[in-house]
Amino acid sequence: MTSLETQFTRDAGIEVPLICGPMYPCSNPELVAAVSGAGGIGIVQPISLTYVHGHGFREGLQFIRSITDRPIGMNALIEASSKTYQTRMEQWIDIALEEGVRFFITSLGKPRWVVKRVESAGGIVYHDVTERKWAEKAIDSGVHGLIAVNRRAGGHAGPLGVQEVLDDVGGLGLPVVCAGGVGTPKQFADALALGYAGVQLGTRFIATPECLASQAYKKAIVDSGEDDIVLTERLTGIPVAVINTPYVRRIGTKAGPLARWMLRGHRTKHWMRTLYALKATWQLKRTSLDERGGKEYWQAGRSVQGIQEILPAAEIVHRYADAARAAAKPETP
Repeated sequence: MTSLETQFTRDAGIEVPLICGPMYPCSNPELVAAVSGAGGIGIVQPISLTYVHGHGFREGLQFIRSITDRPIGMNALIEASSKTYQTRMEQWIDIALEEGVRFFITSLGKPRWVVKRVESAGGIVYHDVTERKWAEKAIDSGVHGLIAVNRRAGGHAGPLGVQEVLDDVGGLGLPVVCAGGVGTPKQFADALALGYAGVQLGTRFIATPECLASQAYKKAIVDSGEDDIVLTERLTGIPVAVINTPYVRRIGTKAGPLARWMLRGHRTKHWMRTLYALKATWQLKRTSLDERGGKEYWQAGRSVQGIQEILPAAEIVHRYADAARAAAKPETP
């Protein structure tokens, strides 16, 4: 069997260079465990684990461990919106380390303090980046790898394409993981062939039985094409990739003039972002999991184009791994 070993698989201690990316509110424990159990790595999103799915953080990690003993990871959003949040994130990281988590993905801000904390326990930190200037700042903070978020990603997408962002950050001496636009086994194999050390999937894993997202949300992913993905400012104040549902079309995708003015202001920007974050947290929790439908804000990337059915998470991992092994197998003369 052809090995899929890369620097990323060595760092994470896994067999298949595939991440189930952290998703609010869709990263429920059962999904995280299913991907890790199949040989990839599921990433715990702390707010989802505690606020959405109702687990104490330590108890939630222990619940995942009761399903699989394979490595899992944790996502740390490190932009300090408040001292209280900073303290809580520090506590979550310490608990994760105590519970044996050794792979962390950081997002936003400078991850130096996370790297220092995690390295002391023998752990690894990869950081989300969208272009070279952010990658260089992450490297200055001591991270071990980069998650390159491209413009085909769901949620807060980057400005560059799959090849462009690799060209931008791939020569800095760290392994780079592709995040965005991968919805088929072939696209997974193609990303590895480009030189990525791994691939992070989000949208593909929402359309699984293990994910607790609503059936309406999953059906929308299966039924949508890439032209059905639009960027809206009305969710967080920053463009977010969502499915163009009737509700999104009805309210539009641009932030109002007052919101735009406040987001540009040096003194008002923080407060407006906090207000948006609170609103988005509530809206996404309600609309992503509620089977009754209504105000559908469904985050998704352009990978929807290749997602044709709801599949078990383990089957997705195995299909992607098989495709990559087949593509890497030398041709018989």
